[in-house]
Amino acid sequence: MTLAIWLSLFAISCLGAMSPGPSLAMVIRHTVGSSRLHGIVCAWAHSLGIGFYALITIFGLAIVLKHSPILFNTIALAGAAYLAWLGYNALKSKGGMNDKLTGGTQSTLLQAARDGLAISLFNPKILLFFLALFSQFVQNANDHTSQAIIVLTPLLVDGLWYTLIALVLSHSAILPKLRDHSALIDKLSGIILIALAVRVVFTLEF
Repeated sequence: MTLAIWLSLFAISCLGAMSPGPSLAMVIRHTVGSSRLHGIVCAWAHSLGIGFYALITIFGLAIVLKHSPILFNTIALAGAAYLAWLGYNALKSKGGMNDKLTGGTQSTLLQAARDGLAISLFNPKILLFFLALFSQFVQNANDHTSQAIIVLTPLLVDGLWYTLIALVLSHSAILPKLRDHSALIDKLSGIILIALAVRVVFTLEF
């Protein structure tokens, strides 16, 4: 793999990671609602899901999923249901994340990891993103080193980007202000998750 090809891969990885959406909302929720560590754990669990999609793209399994409507739709509907459930829980939060903190009921690290991984794995848009933009790099993966680069580049870019988000948002000058608006963050993240779930359902081809 040439440097020029890798730079293209890196640029596309940055584009995907920095696009605002439910992944960003989830990292924010765990960072503001629990701690910096929770946000970082959520970030890297999410990146593992990104790495998984990069891996199946290399092995051609993503194309198989896309051309198997029943299997793809089943996975997409399960993902939409999970996203809607997460959104509902965020919307019904009465006191916001700050009240959860003061009440000692913040999420566990395992829950942060679960939500981060689920947001990436159960989002069909990510699969389509890899199909549309990453498939062009598969032909350059003629050896194990190139294949590893194609998998690790989006994984590391994603993990580092959301880690940066968690670090910035958990800064002592920013976190208190965010926690003052924690109820609003809960509601906004809930709306984003439910909107994505609805969009997934209505864009499926039966």
